[in-house]
Amino acid sequence: MKAIVLDEHGGPEVLRPVELPDPEPGPGEVVVEIHACALNRLDIWVRGGLPNLRLEYPHILGSDIAGVVRRVGPGVDASEIGREVVLNPGLSCGRCEACLSGWDNLCPRYHILGENTRGGYAEAIAVPLTNLVDKPARLSMTEAAAFPLTFLTAWQMLVVRGQIAAGETVLLHAAGSGVGSAGLQIAKHHGATVIALASTDAKLAKARELGADETVRSSDPDWPKQVRALAGVGRRGVDLVFEHVGQATWEQSIKLCRTGGRVVTCGASSGWDARTDLRHVFFRQIQILGSTMGSKAAMFRIAALIESGALSPVVDRVFPLAEAAQAHRYLDRREQFGKVVLAVRPT
Repeated sequence: MKAIVLDEHGGPEVLRPVELPDPEPGPGEVVVEIHACALNRLDIWVRGGLPNLRLEYPHILGSDIAGVVRRVGPGVDASEIGREVVLNPGLSCGRCEACLSGWDNLCPRYHILGENTRGGYAEAIAVPLTNLVDKPARLSMTEAAAFPLTFLTAWQMLVVRGQIAAGETVLLHAAGSGVGSAGLQIAKHHGATVIALASTDAKLAKARELGADETVRSSDPDWPKQVRALAGVGRRGVDLVFEHVGQATWEQSIKLCRTGGRVVTCGASSGWDARTDLRHVFFRQIQILGSTMGSKAAMFRIAALIESGALSPVVDRVFPLAEAAQAHRYLDRREQFGKVVLAVRPT
């Protein structure tokens, strides 16, 4: 099979095309013929190197995969062949207390496709049957690849960890990112008022098209004051902060959160060494909630909402698989609104 791999950490130039043996399905596994694979910020971090990350080379990036089941392993019914699917990007043991309680994303053996195991920058992949979710019929393969990781992450942040409720106000950072555009839709679906932050007027316009109630340009130095000036915010603040930027925004996220409110974080794209004034946390009883990925069960609910049209993945641009390095450069410029996708096979 054709694949794009890396043999060392570095810039986009370390990505190279190769021919690899076709994957073999093990017990309980299937081989999925990949049609599309979306990029995530995680791909750039892994390519550049993460602390304590140990890879087996050649490594294949890519967490968001859509395709068709072509082969089955021992113990898997042949009726699965031909099924159009998206892959849940989280791999877990399925046997531990966390997995059996529905918190498989807390499994001590948890892995993410493309991070610490081979991913989707290739023509095929072998995965457990339990990681398959039916592709929403209304989506193309390209669109379907654009929702698993980001919608799963945003759902976990807002619904599971943040316990979002109708009528609440959500301050949502980086609305133009994949997880931001997903979070905006999920928050609106649950009846929240959304204040969307983005770096350009063009991105803010697209955020309004997705349903944002208010928009503020985060590239303006006085953006926190602009948020405070909005009706319903003022000195009170917002009920929930959707935080994944990290160091650059963290201090203001804490300050803009209301007394008794929640700050939910899934990442730190601007840096992890953020300052927290603990007086705000304990005196105003703010909850700081960490969030990573989401359960396998949540993917079924998300896919159903996408099939119904209540939620929709946003695709910004599509590159052919052979241009994975160019796609990385484009994503790293942060110009996109929504997802950047690799087309692995013609659709």
